[in-house]
Amino acid sequence: MRKTILLYFALVLAVSAEPAPSAKEIIESVRMRQTHQKIDLNGQLRQNDDVVPFHLIQSGPVVRYIFSNPDESLQLQLGENDSRLDEISSDGVKKVAQFDRKIRGTDVTYEDISLKFIYWPDVDLQGADTIRTRKCWKLRLHAPSHESQYSSVILWIDKASGALMRMEGYDWKGELAKRFEVISAQKIDNRWFLKQMRIETLEPGANKVRSRTYLEIKR
Repeated sequence: MRKTILLYFALVLAVSAEPAPSAKEIIESVRMRQTHQKIDLNGQLRQNDDVVPFHLIQSGPVVRYIFSNPDESLQLQLGENDSRLDEISSDGVKKVAQFDRKIRGTDVTYEDISLKFIYWPDVDLQGADTIRTRKCWKLRLHAPSHESQYSSVILWIDKASGALMRMEGYDWKGELAKRFEVISAQKIDNRWFLKQMRIETLEPGANKVRSRTYLEIKR
């Protein structure tokens, strides 16, 4: 009798459980979330003893990173099918062409902040995982060409919020090259924002951390 009851409830749960969304649906929700934020905060990139402050402004699909000493502005435009990263200076607006360039001597590149990988069309759902107690979808995206420093990127996306919790970038030999992970979040004006993200650059083929950079957002 007990086995019959347990089997019944197992069947009910199996029938009532919602099917997992497709990889395409998940990544589209990430794109949508990225274009619906409004931010006006200060932040910094910190690597060892070097600190690079910046001002972060986002209004919907337009994101600006404003640096000083020397003055430099990067403007990221998030579209439906792609993103565009421009350098803004007194000479005008110039599209960033060399995405593997490092920002202010840190290991964070222009490609890393451009979020171009969320627009790669070849994406697979690799199941679910838990990152820092948060239930996440795990996706693998494959670069459409060798223009990227990464051959593929694995994303962990919070099921509840659609936020990016972790990213791993693999080089063209299939070796883990860089890992991004959200360490903490903060609530500002009743909304949750990133507080600290750790960026680890690894030795190719050794799975050994070569350097750590921290992206930190403040009020």
